[in-house]
Amino acid sequence: MSVEVIAMGGYEEVGKNMSAVRVGDEVIIFDMGIHLDRLHVHEDTDISRMHSLDLIEKGIIPDDTLMKDVEGKVRAIVFTHGHLDHIGAVAKLAHRYGAPIIATPYTMALIESTIKGEKKFKVSNPLQSLKPGEKIQISPDITLEFINSTHSIPHAVIAALHTSEGIIVYALDFKFDNHQKISPPPDYKRLKQLGKKGVLALIVETTRATEKEEVKTHSEKVAKIVLEDVMKGPLQEKEGMIITTFSSHIERIQAISDIAKYSDRKLMLLGRSMERYCSLAESMGILKLPKNAGMYGSPKSVNKALSRAEDKREEYLLVTTGHQGEVDALLPRIANAKTQFNIQRGDNVIISAPIIPSPVNFANRNLMERRMVSSGARIYANAHVSGHAGIEDHRDFIRMLNPMHIIPAHGDLNMLGAYAELAEEEGYKLGNDVHVLRNGQAQVFNGGV
Repeated sequence: MSVEVIAMGGYEEVGKNMSAVRVGDEVIIFDMGIHLDRLHVHEDTDISRMHSLDLIEKGIIPDDTLMKDVEGKVRAIVFTHGHLDHIGAVAKLAHRYGAPIIATPYTMALIESTIKGEKKFKVSNPLQSLKPGEKIQISPDITLEFINSTHSIPHAVIAALHTSEGIIVYALDFKFDNHQKISPPPDYKRLKQLGKKGVLALIVETTRATEKEEVKTHSEKVAKIVLEDVMKGPLQEKEGMIITTFSSHIERIQAISDIAKYSDRKLMLLGRSMERYCSLAESMGILKLPKNAGMYGSPKSVNKALSRAEDKREEYLLVTTGHQGEVDALLPRIANAKTQFNIQRGDNVIISAPIIPSPVNFANRNLMERRMVSSGARIYANAHVSGHAGIEDHRDFIRMLNPMHIIPAHGDLNMLGAYAELAEEEGYKLGNDVHVLRNGQAQVFNGGV
């Protein structure tokens, strides 16, 4: 029986992730993401009302039309975590297959929210939650296992498909973090056990494969220490204080909340996505906020909150969206004096996020920072650590799993190529047992590990 890996998205770009694994006549789909850069280009469009074919044409979601040529029945659609570049297209594509959607509880809550907001398609796929460390029988020949991992969002896992032809591991995205407050350390023991059992193929992220400076990714504990050092002084001052970070980075928001407790400032979580991710996390007991914290998502509620903070800026700590300088996001609008809260001399702005590499992001972020500085703000940039594994983490990962084949994914061609070079350093050979695919291509393996 042959095993085929089909690349649909994320093999020529960072984002828009979607892959399929065919085992005989059964197919498992992993991820249905959006291309965030392309979405920013088309930010005036309402994706919930757009047709999937239009989104495919614009390069915003994966082109899954090639699935009509794949022989086999889709048995499950699997998501390993809840970032938009992995789940953002679920409401546009999942209904075509009718297969059950499988995800961890927090990821599933985000998927349900996405489906509920969809205006174009009716998505009625069965929803099945699977916790880290659990397995589910998808068919007589295929079992799915979720292995506990860490990333920059709760309930992130590494997926393993157990088949008669061998184990296929899907690892988008992960880091090796032993010191997170919310998430336990990765299950290294189980990964090593899989390696001994026999891994036929590893599909693995490459987002940091070209980076040579930080070869092992620092823990979130480091980010918290950096934030404590940066926040300590400004929290005691009378000036305004703003922090911007990824709205899905619940671990980071928990750290910010914990540090804020050492002051009398009230926490304001501002922006639609901030409310979406944090309210779900709080309702599930993942995020624990102080009683005086508030979440404000709608434009009207955000405006009212900002008006209160403008009058008594020393009493509040604002946590906002907009760290990339996106034109319509909240922090850039504050920087551009388009809200009720105006930057004043001495205000402190902490950016707890890197620039996601793209010319648009570099330009937007630079413009936003310059405007705030010109208004008198102090900027503390990049108080952050990555959520993705570094080169030496990947080397450890390969040695744990000892896969027969490696397929780099979730990156542009430079990243995929850099990962192939790393694999060759570990004894693999490009074209033989490490395979660089482009969107629309497939790789067939003979099983029997």
